[in-house]
Amino acid sequence: MGPDGVPGPAVPWRKVLWECQPFPDNYVDQRFLEELRRNEGIRQYRYWAVVREAGFVGEQLSCVAIFITLWLYMEQSLLFPETLLWTSLVCALLGYGLHRALPAPVESGCEPRTRLADLQSAAIFLSFTFGFSPVLKTLTESVSTDTVYAMSAVMLLAHLVSFPYAQPSPPGSFSLNAALFASVCLASRLPGALHTFAMLTCALLVFALWPCLLQRLRGSAPGQFAGVCVGVCVAGVAGLGSQWTGGAVLLALALGSVTLLCPLLLVRLQRHKDNIQGPWDEAEIHEDLGH
Repeated sequence: MGPDGVPGPAVPWRKVLWECQPFPDNYVDQRFLEELRRNEGIRQYRYWAVVREAGFVGEQLSCVAIFITLWLYMEQSLLFPETLLWTSLVCALLGYGLHRALPAPVESGCEPRTRLADLQSAAIFLSFTFGFSPVLKTLTESVSTDTVYAMSAVMLLAHLVSFPYAQPSPPGSFSLNAALFASVCLASRLPGALHTFAMLTCALLVFALWPCLLQRLRGSAPGQFAGVCVGVCVAGVAGLGSQWTGGAVLLALALGSVTLLCPLLLVRLQRHKDNIQGPWDEAEIHEDLGH
């Protein structure tokens, strides 16, 4: 508008802040929505790929069920500690050989461990665990059995919730400590010190070493990884079913929900995702620091 109220020449609007323009501060022109972008960079999931990744969650849940089943057999004197120790030793040797045979991921600044270092770590753990087994056996004598079972259940649940499923090698410190704490609580309710030593050794294999081997297998042989997850889930349901039919049914329902239903919901809900980007977003500075 001119000084007499007569329309003046059209002034084009520019998206700048350093010029005084005859437009209100919140003015935008018709080109504003032309820069609207929807679902930019959204990752599209495939159902069976999500199922394969969710298999690690179901497998870890089954490992907890297998550990509880072994403890139930030990408590009822249906499994001798010598049998569990020899079985754990054979499984540890086979797993270690397979772990060394599979190609390791390349990590900058990290040197691979030698066999001597692995042997020293195993010897230290076994020596200390065997020596402190009588102490651990009497650790919870003054605590009621119901409290011990409640603490074990809470710690195993904390282990499952805090487990680093994306990169479980090595397992997270809180997750591993929670599992070992639950193992000590349960092992202290077994008949003898040798039972406690065997149970803690088994706990180390299940909660500390097995995830490292499975992560190596997931990166090197995805097909075999899926088969191993299915086998562990079947073993967990079958083992728990031999002691508690209701628990096996609940475990099977949980595994079906985690590995089949939840991925289906994730894939189905992707179509309803509506993420918009445009000129109203905050500015992003992309600076190449390589020059």
